Amino acid sequence: MSTFIKKGWRPAAVLLLLLSIWEVAVRLADIPSWLLPAPSAIGAEAINGFSQFQAHIQSTIALSLGGFIIGCTVGLLTATVLHLLPKLQEAIYPLLILSQNVPIIVLAPLLVIWFGFGLLPKVIVITLVCFFPVTVAALGGFRNSPPEIKHYMLMAGATKTQVFSKLEWPNALPALFSGLKISATYSVMGAVISEWLGAKKGIGVYMTLASSSFRTDRVFVAILVIMILSLLFFGAISAGEKWLIKWRKEAR
Repeated sequence: MSTFIKKGWRPAAVLLLLLSIWEVAVRLADIPSWLLPAPSAIGAEAINGFSQFQAHIQSTIALSLGGFIIGCTVGLLTATVLHLLPKLQEAIYPLLILSQNVPIIVLAPLLVIWFGFGLLPKVIVITLVCFFPVTVAALGGFRNSPPEIKHYMLMAGATKTQVFSKLEWPNALPALFSGLKISATYSVMGAVISEWLGAKKGIGVYMTLASSSFRTDRVFVAILVIMILSLLFFGAISAGEKWLIKWRKEAR
């Protein structure tokens, strides 16, 4: 706790300074609240309107978690198959890179046309956002296994499956967790984008309604919640990584 306070007071002080400048600038310039609300007004709206906003937050969290799990599972399976089948990796990997050059906001309307306004297109959007970082990170971790140990295992008669399970998979865990952290933050963004396609509730729906009614303070509240959720997801993955590393050291 003391370490967190020592390391965290500087960014907290900078954030407090920026909020203070924002508050003073808005009041001195007499900027209308619909154009740029003061931090105090945003905080008041977050507290007073939380009861109405809570259902939207819960919907986005459920959608983010579901899409994150599916996307990371698809990404890990894809990385495993491509690693075990090098020729397939040579054929598929460039296509995976090209798939990330298509903006999700452009692809989203097509998914609605193909699959309707149900849950499926929303899950596909989050899956597309989440699977690529996991795939790339896992492939990089598999390739970075110590070659001398791999050579020794093959000389000792180890099978390809044994080399993968005993050497390449454990060695890829740090890189894999890096991809999971990126995907965890992207999952919230993907959920919000998917909710713009058409949903009954969610942070994306809340933002759309707030912007159409010029409730800029509510838009900032939604942005704040998105940032908090992304940090929480990132922190959960980081905690899982530390626990796994500690557990592996104790097991050794």
